[in-house]
Amino acid sequence: MKRVVSIVGPTASGKTGLGIAIAKRLAEAGERAEIVNADAYQMYRGMDIGTAKASAEEQAAVPHHLIDIIDPEDTMTVARFQQLARQTITDLQSRDIRPILVGGSGLYARAAIDDITFPGTDSDVRKRLEEREKTEGAGVLFDELRDKDPEAAARMDPRNPRRTIRALEVIELTGKPYSASLPRYRYVIPSVQIGLDLDRPNLDHRIDLRTKQMYDDGFIKEVERIRPHLGATAVRALGYQQVIDLLDGIWDVNEAFADIAQKTKRLARKQMGWFGRDPRIHWLQALNPKLVDNAMAIIAHADAGDYDPIDARADEYTQHHLGDIAA
Repeated sequence: MKRVVSIVGPTASGKTGLGIAIAKRLAEAGERAEIVNADAYQMYRGMDIGTAKASAEEQAAVPHHLIDIIDPEDTMTVARFQQLARQTITDLQSRDIRPILVGGSGLYARAAIDDITFPGTDSDVRKRLEEREKTEGAGVLFDELRDKDPEAAARMDPRNPRRTIRALEVIELTGKPYSASLPRYRYVIPSVQIGLDLDRPNLDHRIDLRTKQMYDDGFIKEVERIRPHLGATAVRALGYQQVIDLLDGIWDVNEAFADIAQKTKRLARKQMGWFGRDPRIHWLQALNPKLVDNAMAIIAHADAGDYDPIDARADEYTQHHLGDIAA
């Protein structure tokens, strides 16, 4: 079976455009391909401009999945997304359609194709551990974690009680070490990952242009319209709180959009750090005129062989990053 193509990279790097270009190039070769969204906030209806959602024309050119699937009052979790994404991928592959996964939400992109499990939660267990942290101290809980799961404790900060509590909660609920549930750099769905890279000046410039375009496209009106319906999760999408503060008179339009641009640049740096830890990603220069040609060559090479050799070495790499995923 041909591999899922996963396109990752920082915001404003051109992931949507590359995904559509690859799908069209595959169509020219007689192969059907459709896009599966892996952006955490593009799943919310009505949050279009602020999340840089594919336009109606782009979605008409290549079918998109997992866009506009929940209301902004609702909550999307990575565990819920994992189930939806894998169902969508399985359905597309059963109809001989290649899925192209596109998104800058690192954990979401990995959850769709990687060996990642998401243990449940128990409010009673969590509350009991939180009470112990208050009365006994974070150090006592961390010592307990070290005894029960030294591998996880060695990769965690003892000054972060939230993560210690989560680890102990998972151990109690599953009866397994917390480290057993942490992400592994190992595909459970055969995939090839393509990352888009830009130098900082070009990326910052593209973010500035995108932020201005958001204003020109009517982002303030979008937030004004959708504000009464924004739930606790959806409102965390970058830009929406800034415009809410603008509407409330906390700052002016220039201050609000300058803050959006600044925080978007900070997010892009974090995204590059996140994706940069994955040794399986094939990085391409986003501004290279031969970007699509290079991406197609990577896909063809991946389809022709077995798993990339680096995938077999990824477990060793993962051991150095057990603490990278926030609880």
